[in-house]
Amino acid sequence: MNCTTPVRHFMAAASLCALALTASVVHAQNMVSVKGSTLNMREGPGTNTTVLWELKRGYPLQVTQRKGGWIKVRDFEGDTGWVARRLTGSTPHHIVKVRTANVRSGPGTKNRIVGKVEYGELLRTREKRAGWVRVEREQGAGGWIARRLLWGW
Repeated sequence: MNCTTPVRHFMAAASLCALALTASVVHAQNMVSVKGSTLNMREGPGTNTTVLWELKRGYPLQVTQRKGGWIKVRDFEGDTGWVARRLTGSTPHHIVKVRTANVRSGPGTKNRIVGKVEYGELLRTREKRAGWVRVEREQGAGGWIARRLLWGW
């Protein structure tokens, strides 16, 4: 056995870990949310283009391209459009991507269910912990939801 083999395996594993961490950081840096009360998602980068959707405060979007003061974004359903960069912020939010999800009193399936959320519901992100996200509804009530059931930050 070559004594450099363990070193190569370690270096390969370290490289994969670094790549995974970088991808996760890049994803977080490529997320924005609606800063004002509403925002128009448009067909192109300019106010003279067709409005496709009107999005409300907090709605999370993934940035896919930048062009001047405009950013091309994708929502949780895969729809794309352009929004004015100055109307976006960095307050983390999530969208429920499953039909119904349980909201729990703590991060884990052994914690009691304190409520339910529905597909498309917008939730403010308060904390993340090992595959779980502590969220808050618009009315202030909240709890923990499994990360795999959400889309966003």
